[in-house]
Amino acid sequence: MLNYIIGILIFVTTTFVFQGLHGVREGYVGVYWRGGALLGQIAQPGFHTKIPYITSFAEVQVTVQTDAVSGIPCGTSGGVMINFDKVEVVNRLKSELVYHTIRNYTVHYDKTWIFDKIHHEINQFCSSHTLQEVYITLFDTLDEHLKKALQDDCNVWAPGIEIISVRVTKPRIPETIKRNFEEMEAEKTKLLIAIESQRVAEKEAETDRKQATIAAQKHAEVSRIQMDKELKEETTKKEISSLQDEMHLAKEKSFSDAIFYKQMKEAESNEALLTKEYLEYMHILSLSNNTKVYFGDKIPNLFVDKTRN
Repeated sequence: MLNYIIGILIFVTTTFVFQGLHGVREGYVGVYWRGGALLGQIAQPGFHTKIPYITSFAEVQVTVQTDAVSGIPCGTSGGVMINFDKVEVVNRLKSELVYHTIRNYTVHYDKTWIFDKIHHEINQFCSSHTLQEVYITLFDTLDEHLKKALQDDCNVWAPGIEIISVRVTKPRIPETIKRNFEEMEAEKTKLLIAIESQRVAEKEAETDRKQATIAAQKHAEVSRIQMDKELKEETTKKEISSLQDEMHLAKEKSFSDAIFYKQMKEAESNEALLTKEYLEYMHILSLSNNTKVYFGDKIPNLFVDKTRN
């Protein structure tokens, strides 16, 4: 009987150790159910125990994870069926809201708010836009559109889910339409090349015009400087000539004034010298110097021989 009891105790202990002892990995938390009811206990990473066969356990990731949603068909507003091969959603479950999220949406919360939601939003987007918009024009905005749509709904219904980013691959479209798009892109590329070539030519022409303008301005500036130089030289020469003329005029005037003064003085002297007595004296002196003098009744006046040297 004792051996039987000991065996039962060993079995219970072994079962408890192997079935009840469990570990939670780093980056995860543990949640528990007992009798189908979610318990409020949230286990952190490490070893924990539970009642075997009565308490069930599951790990829930609380670090950043990537959910890949594959094979999403949708139809555009024009009726063209296209397929998105993969949409990747980077998300994280906040550890402080694990209990509320699991209680409302189970451990498969991402199926409701990521996988199913992505299908819904992709189809909504396609049905509201043309193939041109979905495939080319608005494709670069699709990532942000999906991220915002997912996060807005999660903020209302599942605030524990944080949407970090969304990556969308290029959708597959029918081959005939794809060839048309490729041809259109090729023509657009040619047009862009032509426009760019024209722009380069215009830039080169503009550069040549600027260089010619700079050269002309430089030449004009050099000519202006040279003309200013010559003008200044001519002005200087003119000023020098004017000064020389003024100096010459002043010199001549001074010389004329000297002669005039001399003559005036001589005239004053002569006027003072030519008295009646002096003139009589000079007359007598002149007569005494003549070699021939004729007197007679028939010569009424004095005759002087001018042939005398």
